[in-house]
Amino acid sequence: MKLVTWNTQWCCGLDGVISPERIVQGARAMGDFDVLCLQEIAVNYPRLAGDAGHDQPALLAQLLPGFQVFFGAAVDESDAHGQRRRFGNLVATRLPVAQVQHHPLPYPADAGVRSMPRMCTVVTLHDPRLGPVRVMTTHLEYYSKPQRMAQARALRALNAEYEAQALSPPEPSDDGSPFQTKAHTAQAILCGDFNLEPGDPEYPVLTDPAPGGRLWDAWRLLHGDTPHAPTFRLYDRRYGPEPVACDFVLLSDVLKDRVRALTIDTATQVSDHQPVMVELA
Repeated sequence: MKLVTWNTQWCCGLDGVISPERIVQGARAMGDFDVLCLQEIAVNYPRLAGDAGHDQPALLAQLLPGFQVFFGAAVDESDAHGQRRRFGNLVATRLPVAQVQHHPLPYPADAGVRSMPRMCTVVTLHDPRLGPVRVMTTHLEYYSKPQRMAQARALRALNAEYEAQALSPPEPSDDGSPFQTKAHTAQAILCGDFNLEPGDPEYPVLTDPAPGGRLWDAWRLLHGDTPHAPTFRLYDRRYGPEPVACDFVLLSDVLKDRVRALTIDTATQVSDHQPVMVELA
């Protein structure tokens, strides 16, 4: 299974051109992906995305024939004229999908600090070789450290909860109701823009070996202690002086030995982040 994750900056390149088509082209240039996880997808934010971004999930669905597209809005609001606006994450896949869930992440008060709500979209799909896999994509808070820490802890707890369901599933049911048996699985991929670096305190919250929902960084599984290749600020230094790694692919314990390759496109400039592709065998 090949998965690409990418913070698209509402499909806006460093040249100011907003183009969902370029995002899809860039992802396809990395490989024949089965799953595409995108962050910062906009609906009806003309100040961000202009006419090219009024309904980016719909535009992306048109550009991905044969894929199912699932959009999760972290921000869902109306403007002064009652126009609904949404902003969040998207998962597209050509693999069969068992269920989709959207989880708001903690949003504790942090007075005077710029912030927005955040969430995690979870799509449980079926890979013909791996079986059921839970794909989780997210985008954590950039400005507020207390919020980002709370969100990292919530993601760890959420994965632990899913793993517990897989180990101790509910009573089975085939009655066709909402109690119908679900595809519980401990096989999980958590990816996205975490807005934190490997040396930040939130990183071990997700990856430390303490019991309960530990996640393994695909980069370190393949490269050990070699510093992460950067995924942000390679070409645009508005948010800091040096390139950093903040876009990760994390794997649950039962998938950690399945990682075969991780690729970062360091050349593209159709977003301010670089896309990351992971391949599982």
